[in-house]
Amino acid sequence: MLRALDLPTPVSPSAAGDAPDPARSDAHILRRATLDDLDALVRLLADDAISADRGDVDDRDDRPAYRDALATIIASDANEVVVLSDAQGGIVATVQLTLVPGMTRRGSTRLIVESVRVARSARSAGIGTALIRWVAETATPALGADLIQLTSDAARIDAHRFYERLGFTGSHVGFKLEVSRRGAHSRDDADIP
Repeated sequence: MLRALDLPTPVSPSAAGDAPDPARSDAHILRRATLDDLDALVRLLADDAISADRGDVDDRDDRPAYRDALATIIASDANEVVVLSDAQGGIVATVQLTLVPGMTRRGSTRLIVESVRVARSARSAGIGTALIRWVAETATPALGADLIQLTSDAARIDAHRFYERLGFTGSHVGFKLEVSRRGAHSRDDADIP
């Protein structure tokens, strides 16, 4: 848990370029995720075609793995999963934050932003903008981070434009290497004798 974050807090969706106004009647509540949010979080992941293609599907058999991951994140002093709920209490967005101290940039601390998701029914309503603005304007300074870093799948062209509009720069090329863990086999292991 990133204790320096003052949560819960109201966040108001805003049109592009507008400053969020927490006093608006459509203000949402930004809060820490709990294990009770697990089903809603998995649905947000599964509602994304790229995530679903990677195996993030809404399957009950996978709940223990997701539950373990969320419990680990909640218990960590350097991680947080934040959810944005609407006036009815339904979760409409989420983001995972990880604070990483570093040696580069003269010992800068990075706030890593991952798993940004907005429910399909809430897209194009300023929710993502409000969420990322909160990360940049409130969470980052509260945590003492010097820079926000995120990666976005190369296929997410619309997301790239979204982040650029909010001031992010596509400055690096990222690489990934999938490895087996806990005795699990990746899909590519099937034909290894």
